[in-house]
Amino acid sequence: MTGRSRVLVLGASGFVGRAVCARLATCGIAVRAMTRDSVKARPLQVLPALEIFSGSPHDDDALARALDGVDAAVNLVGILHQSRRVPFEKIHVELPRRIARACRAAGVMRLVHMSALNASAGGPSEYLRSRGRGEVALREEGGGLAVTVFRPSVIFGEDDSFLNLFAALVRPLPVVPLAGARTRFQPVWVEDVARAVASSLDDARSFGQSYDLCGPGTYTLADIVRFVAGLQGRRRRILPLPAWAGLAQAFVLEYLPGPVMTRDNLASMKMDSVCACPFPEFLGIAPAAMEAIVPGYLASAGPRGRYSGYRRGVGR
Repeated sequence: MTGRSRVLVLGASGFVGRAVCARLATCGIAVRAMTRDSVKARPLQVLPALEIFSGSPHDDDALARALDGVDAAVNLVGILHQSRRVPFEKIHVELPRRIARACRAAGVMRLVHMSALNASAGGPSEYLRSRGRGEVALREEGGGLAVTVFRPSVIFGEDDSFLNLFAALVRPLPVVPLAGARTRFQPVWVEDVARAVASSLDDARSFGQSYDLCGPGTYTLADIVRFVAGLQGRRRRILPLPAWAGLAQAFVLEYLPGPVMTRDNLASMKMDSVCACPFPEFLGIAPAAMEAIVPGYLASAGPRGRYSGYRRGVGR
């Protein structure tokens, strides 16, 4: 529970944003959800004391109005794939700087920022480098603010774009050619990330700190794909691709609409997405494992899930 009365959430209509808004509402906090797409924000309207604020965080005037009357801000805006129109630099570097500057001008002294595990100005991918530069920009512009940075590993949950992506890919393929098959991950549940954000808001121990967020289990990417296939009642052979073949695969995939994989994503996987320390103890959260959560939403896509649906339909 937090003593904050009204919190601005930027990126509220995204996968993590929806979970954070719901968690804050559960804690009795009035949420102002800033979004450029009011249609995507409609599911949030069922939450109590939630206000939809339509506007772009890249517009200084709109951002100033959004910050009026709140006592904390949470920045969840991020992208996995950049384009000429929407580059990483604009989203991950310029925007955190803009938000910190606007918070100081509005007198909103509490800011929580979502970055990424392995973020570093010297990282292997432009995604990770931009995330790292964004943290630097936040520190440079946020002097005097109580800033907390969270760096999660890959995040899973019912509407994620990670496990659901692999669930769709394995259905038609008896053999799955996989780049980065041996890269290790510690996936973290979106609800645990949301709880971390909410729990940290009023906890002075988190002010000025950065925290890595990982789940309890470590898996290779191949392990994760097998797990997802198994939940759907499918056995799939994983074909790990050598570096050159993985690069060629990513080159082709990044030019497809809504890219599944890019060369920059592949570069990020040169580093394992695992934590060197446990979940921050002060949060009082025991993170959930994939095995405890994912069957509840992915298994329904497989034959067993359909049988369960049939049974429910006849009242059994």
